[in-house]
Amino acid sequence: MNALLGQAWRCPRSAVLVTRRFRVKSSKPPKKAVTRGSAVNKSFNDLPADEQLRRRLSDRERAQRRTTSSEPALRQRYDEFYDLTRHRLNILQRDLGKWNPEHREYRAFGLHSQEAFIQEISLFKDALKKSFSLASTLSMTARSDNPLFWNLRAAFIKGDAQGLTKELRYALQTFLMRKNFSKSTTDLHLQLADLRFPYEWFPATRQLQRTIHLHVGPTNSGKTYNALKALENAKSGIYAGPLRLLAHEIYTRFIAKGKRCALITGEEQRIPEDADMYFRSCTVEMTPLNWKVDVAVIDEIQMIADEHRGWAWTQAVLGCQAKELHLCGEERVVDLIQELCARVGDKCIVHRYERLNPLLPMEKAVGDDFKNLQKGDAVIAFSRVNLHALKAGIELATGRKCAIVYGSLPPETRAAQAALFNDPNNDYDFLVASDAIGMGLNLEIKRVVFESAFKFDGSTQRPLTIPEVKQIAGRAGRYRTANDAARSGEEEETSVTSTRSKWGAPGFVTAMDGQDLEHIRKHLLKDAKPITAAGIMPPSHIIERFAFQFSPDIPLGFVLSRLREMARLSSSFNMCSFGDPLDVAEVIKEFKLSIYDRSVLLTAPVSLREEAQKDVLRAFAWSIANLSGGHLLEIPEIDLEVLDVDPSALNAIKRKDYLVRLEGLHKAITLYLWLSYRYRGVFISQNLAFHVKTLVEEKITNCLESADFDADKQQKRRELLRRQAQSHTKKEEKLLGEVVEDAPVAESGPGLWEAEGHEDPLYREEKEVNAALPVRVRRIAASPKGVVSQE
Repeated sequence: MNALLGQAWRCPRSAVLVTRRFRVKSSKPPKKAVTRGSAVNKSFNDLPADEQLRRRLSDRERAQRRTTSSEPALRQRYDEFYDLTRHRLNILQRDLGKWNPEHREYRAFGLHSQEAFIQEISLFKDALKKSFSLASTLSMTARSDNPLFWNLRAAFIKGDAQGLTKELRYALQTFLMRKNFSKSTTDLHLQLADLRFPYEWFPATRQLQRTIHLHVGPTNSGKTYNALKALENAKSGIYAGPLRLLAHEIYTRFIAKGKRCALITGEEQRIPEDADMYFRSCTVEMTPLNWKVDVAVIDEIQMIADEHRGWAWTQAVLGCQAKELHLCGEERVVDLIQELCARVGDKCIVHRYERLNPLLPMEKAVGDDFKNLQKGDAVIAFSRVNLHALKAGIELATGRKCAIVYGSLPPETRAAQAALFNDPNNDYDFLVASDAIGMGLNLEIKRVVFESAFKFDGSTQRPLTIPEVKQIAGRAGRYRTANDAARSGEEEETSVTSTRSKWGAPGFVTAMDGQDLEHIRKHLLKDAKPITAAGIMPPSHIIERFAFQFSPDIPLGFVLSRLREMARLSSSFNMCSFGDPLDVAEVIKEFKLSIYDRSVLLTAPVSLREEAQKDVLRAFAWSIANLSGGHLLEIPEIDLEVLDVDPSALNAIKRKDYLVRLEGLHKAITLYLWLSYRYRGVFISQNLAFHVKTLVEEKITNCLESADFDADKQQKRRELLRRQAQSHTKKEEKLLGEVVEDAPVAESGPGLWEAEGHEDPLYREEKEVNAALPVRVRRIAASPKGVVSQE
């Protein structure tokens, strides 16, 4: 039963105490527990797990007759959640397929006959039912009391129905493996999964006596400015930021000042020739940990708690071999950084900053009339299709030019667009931008206008969080940009005080919709919760050692899930969310790859939302397994044929498919370039891949520039996003209650090993693509026969 419900399952209290806990207050003393049969001389906790569970349920049934019905709504929610879980289990069984002797996964988990398969599935359903009974009848929902229910609930909160299915798959696999996990095996797994001291993973860094300078304050306060000045005055150093765009901006800045500098991101590396010493500007995931430098700057340090990428910041903070390490970010990270410094013996100096100018939310929304926009406004949206539609609408309504900036723009194009917007002597009065500007991109914005207060996070529509609102809104009222420094090659202002004197005007924040503005205003007045734990992920050597404890036929996805379940963490660290890695492990499980190669692919910048991307990943995995077939023109799964398509000859539906195909090709080429730096002897067409990437980006831009703006459709879309977010929240509350106790900040498992940098989605849903198409094209798409209506 311990293996059935999870390693952490145990009886936390006696049956008498459980009964007493739910009993209505009474003057009568509680009855003494009655001993049974052969268990007369045994305490309750010494009984077998099956007997403990049977007695607890029996005691609860008797106690329930003497208690008032105070929790009917909660029981109903859990019953509905149980129905949903059974439905997802049926879907999981269908996807796994029927038993047959050649089924590799069933064979690996010990199902050698049809009868054994039916019996184990039936037993697992019984275990599932008992777990939900503990939750609904005994209110046992904590991880220590009912880990199976806790894990399923946490998975549903984080990943909706798909996350629930993933967790059910792991629970079923664990149940099938229960006979293989003896006490000695479990103890060994616990020992290998001991991740309480991640700073011991960097012994060379622990030999240094580092000084940590923590620069904290709101946006536009000068904290990054001072950190970069320290970097510029050093003989060697590293800049590590959250975006490729930021890495490129610092790289451009250093080159403009005559300093040798390398640009290092996952898909691009520019190394100075004939130079041994040079600065490095990189994304956080690419921070060199084996290079001793004088100064290192790690930007946006509050992302150390990010459930997807936080492990990269933790790795950089604990492993960077710098005499001086400058961390820039928000005030809420101070306590955590000071605690980490105390653990490793580093000196910590905190520098606090105040915003150089006030940030004021406005009373009224802009509305749908773009004529209400003012020179210096930046309209923020969250997909490229929507950004280009907004750009077209603004230029049509105002007769003025509008620049555009988002994460996946080529660096040179982005720099040119930013320069056009920052130049007061031209007709580029407005800017449309993604939330990439919230990560420190310096643009001379007077007012930030939120197009929407809701964002698609990969699975559901959700409201913007307090840190997201403050990061983006705080970009209003910027003074001087790195582009200015790059153009002039001159030193910036010598002090923050002089900057304050030249730029005293406040920054303003508003939204296009009144309801969204109310959400923004409330978040600007609130303080985000302090960060109490840093995200980590197990390094590859721990994954390899843990995987060697299992049969080669056991899927890597189960190994990772088991590692997540058994991991022991200190209070200062959280395991980052799994996200896509389990899906990646599932896609590549058929290939004969080493654990190291599989671990590399788990960190790859791959999106598996489309089936075509899964085919591309399989093709790349085949090339790695066979150490051949990696020439770009030898991989048929890469849709190079789309480059020959003439978009002007396409109708509405085919034009939308064309845009989606271009996006798929861009993702495939990005993944190819990422792999070309790690398997140079296999993926040998790097130069050709860069050329194809440039062509694809040009075609995507040309296609998006044909988008137009429809105010009514935009308003309906915002209302739809709001309803979707509210519907998702209501569904969670209906199934799980308004307050979900014990919900984790991040999953207790390995991190989401996604690519570094920032990728703006091309679109959030197909309706958005249709809404952004030209009017004539939309009418063709709406017509059942593909004919433009005469209305």
